[in-house]
Order: sequence, then C-alpha cells, then structure tokens
Amino acid sequence: MFKYVAKRILLLIPILFMVIFIVYFLLDLAPGNPGQIILGETASIEDIEALNEQLGYNNPFFVRFFNYIKNLIINRNFGTSWRTNRDVMTEVLARFPVTFLLAAFGVLLATLIGVPIGIVSAVKQYSAVDNISRVLAMLLAAFPPFWLGMLMILLFSVKLGWLPPSSITTPLHYVLPVITIAIPQAASLLRFSRSTMLETIRQDYIRTARAKGVPERKVILRHGLRNALLPIVTVLGDTFGRLLGGVVIIEAVFAIPGMGQFALNAILMKDVPQVMASVIFLSAVFCLIMLVVDVLYIFIDPRIKSAYSAKKK
Repeated sequence: MFKYVAKRILLLIPILFMVIFIVYFLLDLAPGNPGQIILGETASIEDIEALNEQLGYNNPFFVRFFNYIKNLIINRNFGTSWRTNRDVMTEVLARFPVTFLLAAFGVLLATLIGVPIGIVSAVKQYSAVDNISRVLAMLLAAFPPFWLGMLMILLFSVKLGWLPPSSITTPLHYVLPVITIAIPQAASLLRFSRSTMLETIRQDYIRTARAKGVPERKVILRHGLRNALLPIVTVLGDTFGRLLGGVVIIEAVFAIPGMGQFALNAILMKDVPQVMASVIFLSAVFCLIMLVVDVLYIFIDPRIKSAYSAKKK
C-alpha cells in the first residue's frame, strides 16, 4: 500500500508544476503590468516603468518564472497582492473554508440523494420508479445554477421568509446555496449511478450468484454495489474537486466571499500573485482529493492491493 500511495504522490509533482507553468504563461500573455495595477491609471509612465523594473517584471519570462518557483519552494512565499498589498496566502486561507464547506455539503447531499435513487432505478429498470427518476434527473440537470439559486431566494427567503438569502454568518446561511449546488449534481449522480449499476448487474458473476440461489439483496449490495462503487467514487472525487473552484456562480448569487469570487476578481484585475496562489492551492487540494480516491480504491477493490502485493513478492 505504501508503494501504491508513494507512486501516486510522485505523479502529483509534475502535474502541479505543469499547472503552475501554464497559468503563469497565460497570465503573462494578458495585457497589463504590475506597475500600472499598483500605482493606478493616474501614475506617470516613468513611475510605472520604475516599479516594473524594481519588481523584475521587465526580465525575460523564464527568468521571472524561475524566480517565482525559487521563491515559492525556498521561502514558501506566494507573494503579495498587487491590489491590496496583503499576503495572498492569508487571503486564500481566509476564504477557502467557506468554499470547502459549500462543496463538501453539496457533494454529500447530492450523494445521499442521487446514488441510492440511481441504484434503485437500475435494479427496478423500466418500472415506475425508474421512469419517474429518469425524467426528474433530466429536468433537474437542465436547470441553470444561477436561475435555481435566484428561485430558491425568491421562494424560501422573500416569499416564505424561512431562510436567509445571502452571505455566510450562521449555519442556516449554508442551506440555500448547498441545495442549489446539490440539485444538479444529484441529477448527474443519479444518471451515472444507474448506468454503472445496470452495467454491473449484467455481468456473468451476478448471474452466477443468482443461479446459486444467493438472496437478491445480497447479490445487489455485496456483489453488484461494491463493484459499481469504483467509478462512482471516481466521479464523486472529481465532482468535489471541480466544485472547489467552480462554485463562483453560486457565490455570486448568494454574495458569499469564497474562493470562486476571490479568484475571478483576481483574474479580472490581473493580480498575478492572487491568481497564482489560488490556482496552486486549489490544484494541490484537488490532487489530494484524487489521492484519497486512489487510496479508497484499495479498500473497495482488493484486486488492486493484491496486485501490488504480488509485485512486491
């Protein structure tokens, strides 16, 4: 198991490096410079050029990139924001917990709704439950998140007055954005779980188990569900990772000061230190999530563990 995990960790290093290089290169292509952003539009050209020279912005691209990587690795310094003059990692860490909780609760709620209904729908294929769930899944997946969020605010906050409409100050403030995140994700998980379970229960070992007289409940839960979990867990990990950086619309609708809004504003203002810190941090978290998914494979599918044990021998 240690060898399996170590191999996965080593694979993350070049991935993170490539992400950093690509984002840094794309930001370099965008118009604007730090001197203009820091001093403002009213500053003279001489002052702007002097500040750019001081910050090393006039150096060649690869020199600036090497200096950034060196400062990141040796000093563990992500830089200072060009707009706010604050440490960018402090700003990232202040906003990340909100986004993490939104994504975590959204995926959890979507899993509790989508996966069980998808499995039941697959087991009872072409039944009324299957037909209704498939229609609902298609309808819910078609709802745009911003429209769904505004509808939630209009119904539960404006009309009924049950829940707060915006910001994040109490646990109740999480309810509407989490539901807004969970509904389309639950629809996607329902359809994916159904198709995965259908493919699994058509395998020869499922027919063999039924032919041997194994109870249907045991066939589904022990033989079918366990083998269908591998792709489902993969999708859950990928969904969770994508939501960490992809809830910007939800954060905008509910006025939530999270990572999505922070990264979007940094990109629009070309605040390179903020953008780089956001991308590096979110990429590292996403890689860790996928590492956890890879480790879960060992416990879900014993064949992976036995394969590495056999190589060790």
